Amino acid sequence: MAAAGGDDRHWATLTGKSVLVLAPHIVALARLDDLVPLIGTDHRTQRVYAVPDNGEDRPDVAEHIRGRGEVLLSMEQARRDAHGLVLAGSDRGIDDVRGPVLLVPHGGGLGQYRPQRAATGTDGKPVTGLDPTRLLRHGRVRPTRIVLTHDRELDLLTRICPQAVPHALVAGDIAFDRLVAGSAHRDRYRRALGVRPGRQLVVVTSTWSPRSGFGHNPHLFRDVARALPAEDFRVVASLHPQIWSQHGTAQVLGWLSEGLEAGLEVLAPRTDWRGAVTAADYLMGDYTSLTTFAAGAGTPVLRVPHGPQPLLPGTPAAVLAAHSPLWDTTRPLLPQLHAAADAQGRGLGARIAGLLTSRPGQAAKTLRTQMYDLLGLSEPARPALLSPAPPPRLLSRTAESLPHW
Repeated sequence: MAAAGGDDRHWATLTGKSVLVLAPHIVALARLDDLVPLIGTDHRTQRVYAVPDNGEDRPDVAEHIRGRGEVLLSMEQARRDAHGLVLAGSDRGIDDVRGPVLLVPHGGGLGQYRPQRAATGTDGKPVTGLDPTRLLRHGRVRPTRIVLTHDRELDLLTRICPQAVPHALVAGDIAFDRLVAGSAHRDRYRRALGVRPGRQLVVVTSTWSPRSGFGHNPHLFRDVARALPAEDFRVVASLHPQIWSQHGTAQVLGWLSEGLEAGLEVLAPRTDWRGAVTAADYLMGDYTSLTTFAAGAGTPVLRVPHGPQPLLPGTPAAVLAAHSPLWDTTRPLLPQLHAAADAQGRGLGARIAGLLTSRPGQAAKTLRTQMYDLLGLSEPARPALLSPAPPPRLLSRTAESLPHW
């Protein structure tokens, strides 16, 4: 197998099956990173990466992949050879490469509403990742296997795209399984975030877009940091990777300057969010899947106001929105955090967890078996291990080092 196409095959030291990781954006790459370790040590495989031509923030994604020491192919190189397996975190680019495609969701499952971009450039009608427009081309199912997190998604697929049902695999949610696996490392995660004994940690998170929590209220992070006594609370912001990629680290920190001056800390761009969620005593967030993951893992969640966002009834995000408290910015924050803890204590988290995955703890085993089946290789006898998330990293940039305009 050649890292850079068939013409370079004679340079290879080990030969075998090429595993192409197709990463259209940073969020998809993060989800695919959960799958790569399941086969990453096998001498019979060589992983290579490519960013589809219609990917988002392609230079940023490419730089990140190269910075980790991975082999990055151009799409021309990726098209050149057939691959033993293609791991895809989106439907983008899967028609441009050859090889069996394993399509996995990059956030909270495929069966949830997402705004569809219309030809005019404005948001069109909401669709799900299971819509026939995404899964079919000329009547043919595009991915070889479509990974679902829950039996509910299989029911949805049966209704809206029955042609794809034979290609579906209900595997559970490996991202959520890794979050749960990290619970034993909570103290280590809290130390990494500088949470001293006796203090509580509030993680504030926002997805991207003008209707997100941060887009709806640019002072979100500042307001939370100012609302809680610094001697008792540490407030850490977790921003969606698209925010960093689109606007740049320096600009985002400029926007957060008042929060930083009030004691806000910020997770470094592209750091794994799961350690921070595990470490948190409370999480405040909008409709991002991170919020539902946190609730399902047992963290009390206080929702932050955001713009209009369609939610598919019965999904984790919709149930969380219906049964968790919404932050009233005109009232003291601390009692509202306690109300979020009360909701969690009444079983909301267990309900959300049951909606996130119908195969809890099984995703690694199921996905590895499927990956080796598509590769046409025998599966190793050793168990499929599920590693906890690495410790979260904070930005070293502080309020004192920010430019003053």
